[in-house]
Amino acid sequence: MPPFLPCRGAGRLTYRFRTIVRNQEEKMLTIGKLAQAGGVGVETVRFYQRRNLLGTPSRDGGIRRYDTEDVRRLRFIRKAQHAGFTLEEIRELIELDSGHDHHRAREMAETRLTKLDEQIAELQRAKQSLQRLATECAAGKSGSCPILDAFEV
Repeated sequence: MPPFLPCRGAGRLTYRFRTIVRNQEEKMLTIGKLAQAGGVGVETVRFYQRRNLLGTPSRDGGIRRYDTEDVRRLRFIRKAQHAGFTLEEIRELIELDSGHDHHRAREMAETRLTKLDEQIAELQRAKQSLQRLATECAAGKSGSCPILDAFEV
């Protein structure tokens, strides 16, 4: 008689364990899949890692594996960039996200809004200046170009 007899259903247990492990492995992403999920290139992911915005996971069989938290972090970074935050500000926002510091996050957003308003005003002035120069250029039939003259040093 064998020293150990499997109990009923042992085969199902092994199958379920393999399925669970396989499902967990499918949730782990390579750097390429992470980049794709975040809408960026692989080099961007590596850049964020060098800037300590994204962690660098340990290697599993020589391949770095990323999880859904890494995807969430990458998307957070991209959305914050689109809102006009610098990478340094994004690093601070990430730290605030873990501590749920709403007050500081609001302060940062208000500061960013003020800076964006200043940039918009500056761009509007540049647009008006360029429109004026383009009008002068179109009106002039001969002689020097007002646009090129304006940029001369």
